[in-house]
Amino acid sequence: MEKLCSSCLKNECTNNRNNMFTKKKCVKKLHVVDWLSNIKPPFLLDNFDLIEVQFKNDRKEFFHNAEKINLCKGDFVTVESKSSGYDIGTVTLTGELVKLQIRNKNNPFSNIKKIYRKSTEKEINIWNFYKKKELKGLLKAKKIAKHLNLSMKICDVEYQGDGEKATFYYTAENRIDFRKLIKELALTFRIRIEMRQIGYRQEAAKIGGIGSCGRELCCSTWLKNFKSVTTNSARYQQLSLNIEKLTGQCSKLKCCLNYELDAYLSAIKDFPDFNCKIHTEKGIAQCMKIDVFKKKMWFSYIKNPNTWFRIEIKKIKEILENNKISPPLEKLSTIDVIQKTELTFK
Repeated sequence: MEKLCSSCLKNECTNNRNNMFTKKKCVKKLHVVDWLSNIKPPFLLDNFDLIEVQFKNDRKEFFHNAEKINLCKGDFVTVESKSSGYDIGTVTLTGELVKLQIRNKNNPFSNIKKIYRKSTEKEINIWNFYKKKELKGLLKAKKIAKHLNLSMKICDVEYQGDGEKATFYYTAENRIDFRKLIKELALTFRIRIEMRQIGYRQEAAKIGGIGSCGRELCCSTWLKNFKSVTTNSARYQQLSLNIEKLTGQCSKLKCCLNYELDAYLSAIKDFPDFNCKIHTEKGIAQCMKIDVFKKKMWFSYIKNPNTWFRIEIKKIKEILENNKISPPLEKLSTIDVIQKTELTFK
């Protein structure tokens, strides 16, 4: 899914300086803002010679500008590929901010390839020609995988800039023997084939879509690193464990469950143990629910679980201290009582 900026919608976008070659509007997937672009470095320091280049969808890599080519954001560049030939991408970040990006991604400097030149009109036309073939190639590859009865899902295809290689991205639960598939794809497309397995979250990032919040998916717009999400994140935030609401389009738990988790964890530190029980004159009461930010807990007697009592944390801590020292003399207040009733249907 391609996201357009507001200037693109008004036909005033100047981010891609080679739009006259591509005749396409700029892509804003995983967009970054170079907030140091208008600030010149000190005269004693040279400009950082590493450049961040974006390819199809969310694929970004760092390249060495050994020839000191004057590059700006949005320029199309011809870069070194992993094997033979060359590839074409768009410059997304230059200067000192590239250092921070490399540090965030833990990218070693030894694996960085170099930039050849700014892309010529002929190279960009060849690149656009192969980009138009990607959708048809994806449909053909899916038919071949289905014919071979392979339990895998081919989700995206990316041609190299010179058209000498095609990379097929797929997802699978188990290990797949795709040697026959590679032979069939090589005979069909007459180019070198590379199969690359990705996770379900990476698949959602490549395809894109709209989340339940009404916004474009975080993984396809700005989220770069995927952290593990567990059901404990929902429990700490007092969310009901409804799988339909907690899972995203990748069929995994939503990444946004971790956004406010730290705030909840810091607030829960002041609470006593949720499994604690308080002893009163009427019997033993146990915790049924907590209100994290109002710092209150709901208790009910074990013998009468339908009646809940709302008590502040300070009062609960006093009761627990008194239970350790003296016999139970506390009595839950009848104020703020909720009578839980059951509905019956005929």
